[in-house]
Order: sequence, then structure tokens, then C-alpha cells
Amino acid sequence: MPTHVLSARGVLPSHRYTQAQITAQVLSTFGASVDARFTRRLHENAGVSTRHTALALDRYGELTDFGQANDEFIAAAVQLGSQAVREAVAAAGAEPADVDVIVCATVTGLAVPSLEARIAAAVGLRPDVVRVPLVGLGCVAGAAGLARLDDYLRGRPARLGVLVTVELCSLTWQRGDSSAANLVASGLFGDGAAAVVACGEQHPAAGRTRSAPAAPALEVLDSRSILYPRSERTMGFDVGASGLRIVLDAGVPDLVRAHVGEDVDAFLAGHGLTRSDLGFYVAHPGGPKVLEALEDALGVDREALAVTWRSLDRIGNLSSASVLHVLADTLAQRPPPAGRLGLLLAMGPGFCSELVLLRALAPSVDSVDTADTPDSGHTVDSATGRETR
Repeated sequence: MPTHVLSARGVLPSHRYTQAQITAQVLSTFGASVDARFTRRLHENAGVSTRHTALALDRYGELTDFGQANDEFIAAAVQLGSQAVREAVAAAGAEPADVDVIVCATVTGLAVPSLEARIAAAVGLRPDVVRVPLVGLGCVAGAAGLARLDDYLRGRPARLGVLVTVELCSLTWQRGDSSAANLVASGLFGDGAAAVVACGEQHPAAGRTRSAPAAPALEVLDSRSILYPRSERTMGFDVGASGLRIVLDAGVPDLVRAHVGEDVDAFLAGHGLTRSDLGFYVAHPGGPKVLEALEDALGVDREALAVTWRSLDRIGNLSSASVLHVLADTLAQRPPPAGRLGLLLAMGPGFCSELVLLRALAPSVDSVDTADTPDSGHTVDSATGRETR
């Protein structure tokens, strides 16, 4: 009884900057503790042209401790996450009160009550909504969150659920940390949120026709989680007095090349499939070297991951929200024909990967090209490219 994906929406903060602007601000904020030439080279090679940030760039120098940064995280995360949920639910032809379960992922801030509780109050979810917060999964959480939502809806096929991910990576930049990992992160990661609405096989929305406003776009057929032993220090955060300090090992691309291809093959073989049966990929934009390693591991060319490369260039790596932005962009820009099989995949702290097997049902109704992302001043819907106030 597969889960049906009804909608996917990505939203971005209103502050949008070129990579050169962000590089200049990083150098100004970090001061003499970092090598300016080295930092510029890292940023120029990140494969990113523009990014969105939760705060105006000149505000980051005012943040003096973890508490201040986390307060800003909660305020912005609730706003962005709420907007993503509202837009995804509306695109699915539903109302907030129709949502039975909300899965929420974030790793760039701390909130108790957890983020989805605050979002539930802001958007008007029912008091009996089931809440499933996912913390600590990082970049893999968009894919893992979709898989866990699928797990829930398979057991409760008459229900409707939403996955929301919010990451404000800019609020984890560590001033005074001259490590290569911190400088890479300051040039690669951006801020944003995304939401996906899905329902079980017995929910009325699963049977809507193609002419209906919210016809199901995809089926989730299966998923697989893979945790690689003795790789805990490959990726993640160290938590200290100054906040979340990035852990990012240069060996990540090597892990991708070594494992992802055979993991995908084993996953597909369980369904009597091979990679040649896949018609599309929805991949997390980990960075240029990671994407090149992923192409090698999957045996595909750059065109197969074109939507992912484009997302990296336009908005950077949004941690858990990125793969869902790529999903929204895929449905809007390159909707696969009905019946086509695809694979959504991401990697993250653990070190781990998550694979989600998809089947296309129908093209997205509101397919719009998103090549020209609007300038700052409004939040941007990644799936439509439209500005929203």
C-alpha cells in the first residue's frame, strides 16, 4: 500500500546575496583569524552563485553567543516552516486541520517545545496531531523524513501527513574558527525550509483524478537506511559554548564512491530492479565534490543530476531541506512521465545514507520554470519561483 505524495514546496528567506557578498561578510565578521585568500578560493569553488540567509548579512556580527543565535533560529524557523506547511497543504487541496501527522526535521538550532509544536500552533493543526520530531540527522533528514512519513502512513493508510524541514545554516557560522571545515561550510550552506504533503492509499486524496487540483504526483514504493560503521566523525556538529561547530571530513566523497553504488544496487535488487530501470534521480546537493562522487558511484552523467546541480548553484546546500527543494524543482521543471521509477537519496551524519524508491503518477499541475529566482525582499517558493510576501 504505497504512500502518495500530493505536493512539495520549498521556501527561502527574503535575504538573498551573491557568493561574493557573503564571502566579503564572512571575512569581515571572522576578522584576522581566517586566511582571506584561502577563504575566497574555497567559496569560489563551492559551486554556489547565490544564497539566502535568515538575517541580513550585517546582523551576523552582532551575534555574540549561542543563545542569541538560537533565539534568531527559533523565530525564523517557525516563520519559514509555517509558510512551507501552509503552501504545501494548500497545494495538496487540503486544510491544516486535515493533517493527521507532522514529521519535522532540523539540525541547525534547538527548540523545546520542538519546532513542529510551534509550527502546529502557528498554522492551525489539530490538537491531536501526531508529532514526530527528527533531530541530529542533518543533511540526510529530508530523505529520512519522507521515509518515516511513509512508514507511518503505511500503517495508517487513511491518514494525511506533512513533512517539514527547516535549516538555518548561517546561524551556525563560528567566528574565530579558521578550520577548513568551518570555511567550507560558510561558503556552501544556505538557509531555507521545505514541506511535503502525503497520504495513505485509503485516503480520499489518493484516488483523485489527473484533472483534480491536487492529483498525486508520486508514489513512495520503499526506502532503505544505511549506517556506515566507525564513521561518526565524518560529518556533524560539535556543541560548545559558542554554538554548533561543524564537523566535515574531506573524505566524504570517498565514502560516497565506496558505498553508494553498491547500496543502491542491493536496494533495487530487492525489487527485481537495476539502475537501468530508473528514469530520474532526486539527489541532495552535498557540494561539487560530493555530486561528482555520486555521479561516479551511480554511473550517470551530470545531466542526470542537473536539477540538483542547479539547486546548489541557486541556493546552496540547505542541509535537510535541500533534497526536498530538489524534489519540488523536479516536479515543477522536469515532471517524470507516469509510471517512471526514480530514486530520492541523501547522505548525512552517522555517516549514513537514505534511499527512497519513487514512481511517478502524474506531472505537477503547477509546473513552472524556476531559472530566475527573484531578488531579496520576499520569500521565494522553490517549486514555483514566485515571490510571496
